[in-house]
Amino acid sequence: MKWKAIAGVAMLFCGITARADTYPSRPITFVVPNAAGGAMDSIARTMAETMSKQLGQPIVIDNRPGAGGMLGAQYVARAAPDGYTLLVTTSGPILMAPFLYARVPYDVKRDFTFVSQICDGQLVMAVNTQKVPVKSVREFVSWAQQHKGSVTYGSYGIGSSAHLMAAYFSESNKLEMTHAAYKGEAPMMQDLIGGQIDWGIGTTGTLAPHLKSGRLRALAVMGNQKLAELPDVPTMAEAGFPGAEYRTIGWGGILAPANVPAPVLAKLEQAARAAAQTTAMKARFQVFGMQPLGTTGADFKRDVEATAPVVERLVRLSGARVE
Repeated sequence: MKWKAIAGVAMLFCGITARADTYPSRPITFVVPNAAGGAMDSIARTMAETMSKQLGQPIVIDNRPGAGGMLGAQYVARAAPDGYTLLVTTSGPILMAPFLYARVPYDVKRDFTFVSQICDGQLVMAVNTQKVPVKSVREFVSWAQQHKGSVTYGSYGIGSSAHLMAAYFSESNKLEMTHAAYKGEAPMMQDLIGGQIDWGIGTTGTLAPHLKSGRLRALAVMGNQKLAELPDVPTMAEAGFPGAEYRTIGWGGILAPANVPAPVLAKLEQAARAAAQTTAMKARFQVFGMQPLGTTGADFKRDVEATAPVVERLVRLSGARVE
């Protein structure tokens, strides 16, 4: 019986190796845990077109929105580890959800393999120019202290990067500002332009026309570097606020179920890294204010592990919690 068991394991291993050598031999599915038509969906579709040319098989999109992205993530976590079902996602269900939700139906460390972090996006702190007559972050802090208790900021959702960083900014500077959560960036931007809220943190793609019109003013960039589109706008560190909490930017990445065979994972990582640097993908990233990355899976995993404690601290400080 012992030798039969060993022989069985050997045959299984050989079968996996054989499948890895011929991978992919059929269509691949990109599970997007967001509704069709959004930024991540658009990026995933262009990524699918680009990677399918390299891998020689079609890549289809399966939108599975819901529960802050956890429904789609759970589906992939439970999928067969053969490289044919992949998660193309923002940081939400991987980095934010474990600290925001009381119950998460998967364990990121146990249930996923990191393929590649394909892009990241830097957010921008902006104010309504009619309501907030300031030109720098330090001026804004002074202004907010003079209006303590009456300043309102918006975000595109409870627990979003924008919410967590803005809440930290308010708390750490003792400004007692009020948070207004919106169901998306578009409605938040409408109220920011209309003056219903005083300031907010948003993406460059959405802010750009309103910054150009003068209705909004950018005070600082969240992240490690300035934006080419906003060369005169400093980073938060350059503005005098160097905390790591202001560098928790969003990203887009590809993950697979745990235990995908190494040769299959290597093919996926190589295809994803190459695709992220193509002209088509760079153009798609730019539309949404994202920058191309195309990291290794190991670097992707290290980045998530390094950022997780900062996100946990931000969630705790903000008081954001979803049952």
